[in-house]
Amino acid sequence: MSKKYWNEEIETIDREKLEEYQLKNLKEQIKFAYNNSAYYKKSFNDVGVTSEDIQALEDIRKFPFINKSIVRKRQQSKPLLGDLVAVEEERVVFVSSSSGSTGIPTVSPFTKKDFDEFQNIESRLFWGTGMRPNDRYVHALNFSLFVGGPDVIGAQNLGALCIWAGTLPSDRLLFILKEYKPTIIWTTPSYAWYLGETARQKGINIREELAIKKIIVAGEPGGSIEATKNAIEDLWGAEVYDFYGISDIFGACAGVCEYKNGLHVAEDQLLVEVINTDTLEPVGPGERGELILTTLRKEARPMIRFRTGDIVTYTDEKCVCGRTHKRINIIGRLDDMFISSGVNVFPSDIEYIVRNIEGLTGEYRITLFTKNHMTKFSLEVEVNENIKKTIREIQDTVSSEIKAHIGVKPTEINVLISGELPRATHKAKRVIDLRR
Repeated sequence: MSKKYWNEEIETIDREKLEEYQLKNLKEQIKFAYNNSAYYKKSFNDVGVTSEDIQALEDIRKFPFINKSIVRKRQQSKPLLGDLVAVEEERVVFVSSSSGSTGIPTVSPFTKKDFDEFQNIESRLFWGTGMRPNDRYVHALNFSLFVGGPDVIGAQNLGALCIWAGTLPSDRLLFILKEYKPTIIWTTPSYAWYLGETARQKGINIREELAIKKIIVAGEPGGSIEATKNAIEDLWGAEVYDFYGISDIFGACAGVCEYKNGLHVAEDQLLVEVINTDTLEPVGPGERGELILTTLRKEARPMIRFRTGDIVTYTDEKCVCGRTHKRINIIGRLDDMFISSGVNVFPSDIEYIVRNIEGLTGEYRITLFTKNHMTKFSLEVEVNENIKKTIREIQDTVSSEIKAHIGVKPTEINVLISGELPRATHKAKRVIDLRR
């Protein structure tokens, strides 16, 4: 329990040695994908590349991208697993599925080796938050095909007492929090806020009647938005730790440490690229770009240059905690981004501003519409009941803050009373698109 790292050798490895390790595994992964996946053999042949073209990590840029649309089409071409897979179905022991919110759900297969390594990464990330065998952990994520469901096994392997709560009604979950006194919970940022508000409304003294000391959040960018993270921490009197995962790769594959200065990516499992979405060229540290992931050890379905659709910034600098793997900060989803008056706007940018304005609850909703053939947006915000400012003053403040930070402002701002906007029990729906 006294050790600082789950796997000190790999987590603190010198970057030069880490990249040597990545290069060795990348060559093997490319060769394995070519020899065993019908899709990759054709894809690589079409552009004339083989594993011999990988002489440096940068050579991955010679290989074609893959994205969610391709994954979906390949799955439909040969149900259930598609022609991207590189093993016989008999070797697949687990499949997760995407939500299908942007199309037909896609299945993500794992061999036993894939699954075991996936859970070892979960143990590493949990350990990095400070979880130890003497903790009681509530896993409040969906178990129904969701790739984050099995992550609870990583906590069990670490030695924590695990409560497989899943997506229980809030009353039942609060009962568990009161009776079982767990110290750590994992859910989405929206639900962490909703559950805390519900507890307070029911007269529960969160800090005295509950024992939650750490809240792990994922599924939305809120955990990487300082104002949102601070609001949840103030509500619960607990620390918030952000995790990042993606159904097409595996559960959480990046997470913050105790210093909360970016999410450490498991670079022994993944090769990270961050690219400009227009030029498809790499961006530098601190610059926004799309996260591209390549698996380095996956058997069931290698993913070569998968375009995640997530906009991030990154740094290669060694963290204060001593870990050397890349750290990312999540900005938002590319498909959530909209362009208004020539400005790229992410809902997370709006959230950052709304959460920092005194007197607002932090809840918001964006509505997109077309006017004169251009995308415009209106905004709904909530105020606390005891606020003394007028509606006009609130509207002016919100409008000017958004204009100052983003460069464009809403056409209309509607001010609502606390509780009027719907609360999310899991992922919040922040954008209503009336353009379609």
